[in-house]
Amino acid sequence: MRRLIINADDFGLTRGVNRAIAECHAAGAVTSATLMANSQAFDDAVAIARAHPALRIGCHTMLVDGAPLTPPQDVASLCVRDTGVFREGIGGFAQAALSNRLHAEEITAEAAAQMRKIQAAGIELTHFDTHKHTHMFPRVLRPLLRAARECGVRAVRNPFAPIKALAFATFLKRPRLWKRYTEVRALRSFAGAFQREVEDAGLRTTQGTFGIIATGALDQRLFDAIIGSIPEGTWELVCHPGYNDPDLDAVATRLRASRVEEKKVLTSPESRETLRRNQIQLISFADI
Repeated sequence: MRRLIINADDFGLTRGVNRAIAECHAAGAVTSATLMANSQAFDDAVAIARAHPALRIGCHTMLVDGAPLTPPQDVASLCVRDTGVFREGIGGFAQAALSNRLHAEEITAEAAAQMRKIQAAGIELTHFDTHKHTHMFPRVLRPLLRAARECGVRAVRNPFAPIKALAFATFLKRPRLWKRYTEVRALRSFAGAFQREVEDAGLRTTQGTFGIIATGALDQRLFDAIIGSIPEGTWELVCHPGYNDPDLDAVATRLRASRVEEKKVLTSPESRETLRRNQIQLISFADI
């Protein structure tokens, strides 16, 4: 049996992103979304989640980009000095994580604040993941799992996945994806530790996540290739649908026109046929 969670990240980023996620859910593809607690369109996302109870919601935990919910002086190791905001992008954060300059108790406090804000809005959290997949790093994962336990969140994204032959052949034809593949592959040394930490914490997860390498490049051909390569088991496909509108222009993100393409793919009859033909059972994190 092939079970798949199609999770839309960046819920709450803009009203256009929220609307696109709702449309992809209504089309029968997206089964869950991860909500950014410190986002500009948070209230709009909450309203959409309440109107679509079958769309299961997780916390898209932010430790890079944007500002913390916790007072900046209380999470100083997560912020750029004297700015009150998180580091921009994954590079500087990764260096701080690998050199043990991030304080575990600050990660727990900030993650718990974000999870509790969503729960206080009346939304049940089925799982959590992280913006830019910062929970790949063991020293970041442990305090995040602690926050999840404190907040009663029982599942987490597994950000590691194999690249099967069909999808791999597609990647080889796209040099930009090949470069990203080599970058992600270098982080696979953390995969074993991830599984042990999650199991020890008593949380649940999938066997891995597809789509991370394809972020920003997902079109119909690549979607079909990925779905055709999914092995037996329970997996996740991460996506970023949206509208490329003036609200998105005001947000710092590298994903703009690609969000429109992903929305097109995730609402297409061809995608539904691909899922049916490959006997994919769509589920959410509430089902694992």
